Amino acid sequence: MFQPFYGESLSMYDKDSRLIDVEREINVFINEWPAPVEQKIAERKEQFSHAEDQWLIGKGGYEPEDEAVLFDAVLALSLGKNVLLKGPTGSGKTKLAETLSAVFSQPMHSINCSVDLDAEAMIGYKTIAERKHAIEFVPGPVVKAMTHGHLLYIDEINMAKPETLPILNGVLDYRRMITNPFTGEVVTAKPSFGVIAAINEGYVGTVPLNEALKNRFIVIDVPYIGGETLIRVLKTESQLADEKLIERFAALSQDLITQVKNGQISEEAASIRALIDTCDLALFMPPLRAIQRGIIDKLEDEREQAAVKNIAETLFE
Repeated sequence: MFQPFYGESLSMYDKDSRLIDVEREINVFINEWPAPVEQKIAERKEQFSHAEDQWLIGKGGYEPEDEAVLFDAVLALSLGKNVLLKGPTGSGKTKLAETLSAVFSQPMHSINCSVDLDAEAMIGYKTIAERKHAIEFVPGPVVKAMTHGHLLYIDEINMAKPETLPILNGVLDYRRMITNPFTGEVVTAKPSFGVIAAINEGYVGTVPLNEALKNRFIVIDVPYIGGETLIRVLKTESQLADEKLIERFAALSQDLITQVKNGQISEEAASIRALIDTCDLALFMPPLRAIQRGIIDKLEDEREQAAVKNIAETLFE
């Protein structure tokens, strides 16, 4: 059996690349890695150990209930595969992406998809350089990640309009290249370049991924966490220290997940992100009011609001 163990402590920089007086270095120890994968991790750590953009390296912190989720994602990236993280909203897909960045100590650029996403937001844009009085190209996250051999994270990829994404086909297949539509330059990715994308299937505003696009990814399901794993996450990620309250919030989460699976409430109600926010609020207000602000008021359907309120009242009254 493989077992991931990871702890934090990484040098971080602010957006001006100035060293912040907080050192954190992320070390990931995973037993029984295949030798080529272990070598790839070591190579990338060395490659980016002195990079100026270390502030782009994720902090880690994802705790999988099923260790295969993290193991398989790291394995796929080390083999040069694109990874698609599929799971309900708030299940920790972005946190997992940051942890993958931390595993390799590899900077990661992000694209947040929406219906307004266009080529400029992904590839870059032209602008007039004030000092040179000439038009210059400002690279976007895709070009930056490719030219530096960094990771590229495409969040909520199925929120983008289907006609926007084909420009990435060459980036995502064996060619690992793109013709910049604004300059005509052919950009070829460095060997360490990797792509992680996230998807919320069936969520409002999303569209099914084109099969040709989906076939360019290794798909990894990221389920909600629960039990002791969720309790550890709440203790680590939230400011709440009351163990009894944390256990009650974990029980609330399990009840909400059951209702989601039964089709009684939407996935948004069982978001781990929303649960962490609720725990933070519970430091300064009664738990039921914290649940109202952190979970219930985010829901549009009155029946769902009532269902969550009833569950909460049985646990916190």
